[in-house]
Amino acid sequence: MDRGGGWLRGKCARSWRKIHYIGLCLMKIYIVRVGDVETSVLEPIRREVAKTFNVNCELIDEAISIPMEAYDRVRRQFLSEILLSKVLNLAMKMEKETGEVCIVLGVTGVDIYARGMNFIFGEAQCPGKSALISLFRLRPEFYGEEPNKDLLIDRAIKEAIHELGHALGLRHCKNPLCVMFFSLHIGMTDRKTRRFCEKCAVKVRHIIGL
Repeated sequence: MDRGGGWLRGKCARSWRKIHYIGLCLMKIYIVRVGDVETSVLEPIRREVAKTFNVNCELIDEAISIPMEAYDRVRRQFLSEILLSKVLNLAMKMEKETGEVCIVLGVTGVDIYARGMNFIFGEAQCPGKSALISLFRLRPEFYGEEPNKDLLIDRAIKEAIHELGHALGLRHCKNPLCVMFFSLHIGMTDRKTRRFCEKCAVKVRHIIGL
């Protein structure tokens, strides 16, 4: 799911590169835990993100704590925009401290939702510096199936690349096999691939300057 990036709202995908003056190949993507998340899932995501976008991608050791004001007691879910704002704050802090242009991807284990939706697998500024995915509904056991770590990781990688694509300015794609296709349910996530279709791949190459 993409969230218009405030003052970036309405800009086309190429505006990301114009605003930051340099291609993505000269920046980093960071991955951070939002709450309690098993680290064994993060490393495969990191490797695939680095390969897909041809960037340096690093894990941040310290986790972001989940603010309780994000929790809806009736829904028993967390409002994603509050968690995403925490990820954005970290991204801005990282840029200030390192002088690098970066995107920070938050990975959480809690169930998240956006206003007007029952649930979401993830959310991002589009375009922007922050993205977020939830593992909660990516786990096979959520659907009454046996735990499957490989399947969980495959789903998480797809959603991570999807949300990072939004952070770069890409919108949803109509190709059901493209990673930028919008998943209404887990079956759609399983059907699509980890890859961008040719049209979306051209946009990514244009943005990152390859």
